[in-house]
Amino acid sequence: MLLMKTRLLLNMKISAAAILFVLCIGNIEAQEIYDLERCVVTALEQNFAVKVARNNAQMADNNVTLGNAGFLPTLSATGRFGGNVNSTLQNMNDGTQKETNGVHNTTGSAGIDFSMPLFSGFNVQTTWQKLGELKQMGELNSQMAMENLVAQIVSEYYYYIQQLNYRNNMKYAVSLSRERVRIDEERYLLGSSSKLELLQSVVYLNADSSRLARQNEAILESAVQLQKLMALENLEEKIQLADTSIMVNPSLMYAELLAKTMELNTGLQLAQKNQEISELDYKIIASRAYPYLNLNSGYGYGYRGYGTGTLGEYGERSLKNQHNRTFDYGVTLGVDIFDGFNRRREKANATIEIENRKYRYQEVEQDIKAELLTVYYAYKNNLGLLQLEEQNLNVARENLEIAMERYRLGALSGLELREVQKSLLDAEERLISVKFRTKLAEISLLQMAGRIMEYV
Repeated sequence: MLLMKTRLLLNMKISAAAILFVLCIGNIEAQEIYDLERCVVTALEQNFAVKVARNNAQMADNNVTLGNAGFLPTLSATGRFGGNVNSTLQNMNDGTQKETNGVHNTTGSAGIDFSMPLFSGFNVQTTWQKLGELKQMGELNSQMAMENLVAQIVSEYYYYIQQLNYRNNMKYAVSLSRERVRIDEERYLLGSSSKLELLQSVVYLNADSSRLARQNEAILESAVQLQKLMALENLEEKIQLADTSIMVNPSLMYAELLAKTMELNTGLQLAQKNQEISELDYKIIASRAYPYLNLNSGYGYGYRGYGTGTLGEYGERSLKNQHNRTFDYGVTLGVDIFDGFNRRREKANATIEIENRKYRYQEVEQDIKAELLTVYYAYKNNLGLLQLEEQNLNVARENLEIAMERYRLGALSGLELREVQKSLLDAEERLISVKFRTKLAEISLLQMAGRIMEYV
């Protein structure tokens, strides 16, 4: 009778698991499916940091104009209208007085001024070159932001897969523990095993189930992080990845990666641009030692109205208002003779800055070479570990089959079976971990070599 109840309970558990599986399948069908390319493209289109970098690059592009460099003339217009009210008391030599009150005089003026730099010691040409270099730096910064984002997306994508594989491994552990509980339960009912063995099996099952529940939290955290990088509007949206395993590229060669790194690495290109800009800054400072030549021209109009006018020979008013029109032009030639040794000081500092930028470039180059070599060693080492862990996993699976059969026959203790199970699960986790570490090394190598956009 007790055996029938136990079998009925097991059937109910199986039915509940089947219903849950069907519900999960229905939920998966409703989820959005994202492959790696879709994740990368979505992130490049929507990520906020990349949008900011693109806007900064656009501003640098907007600054590359002839006017900003100083090639174009300036033209300005001014206008003014005003007046004054005067009261005057005049004492004459014959003792009489002459008084005027509230005399309103008006004035007005308008003018247009034109200025054109003809020569400024090559400052304009050098500034134009600097603006072009700054534009390219803006593009490189935007490119670096996109490369960093792609590397983050690819890493998080495969990290999510790693966590899913961990969960599958833990599900397998739960299934093994559940099978052990079933075996111990039948033995206990048949009187061939003690209740202690059954309770210990239940403890192992609960421990594995608890670990599986905690792993679901890690999966949720990774999914949210991936959606955050893609800047999805609804972070609660359930997504499903198209891939279920981590595939690594075992054919990366160090010599080829090093050559591409020296040619395409964005960090190196930025360091090179900084060095070139420091040299242009020195030329701009040096250009102040040259004479400058400017063309100036202007047109002005002036008006003045008199409230009382001026008296003529017979006392009539001879002047009521006057109008002036003026056109002026000229060429200004000048040179800075002495500025308190400021130019000499700035040139000395600019020379030091050029040297610092050269050192900085060499430092960046050395750092990248060192990182490339270190990551490549890790990449090759993990490839070797990958083969070893695959062999270990095959051996652990075969060992578990033998152990389960011996346990069913009563020739193996529960503690020994648990150790065999743990060996298999550990081997599976090590293999998953090595695959992910190898993939991370691959991503870093491709990013340093300027090939990260191959994932798009």
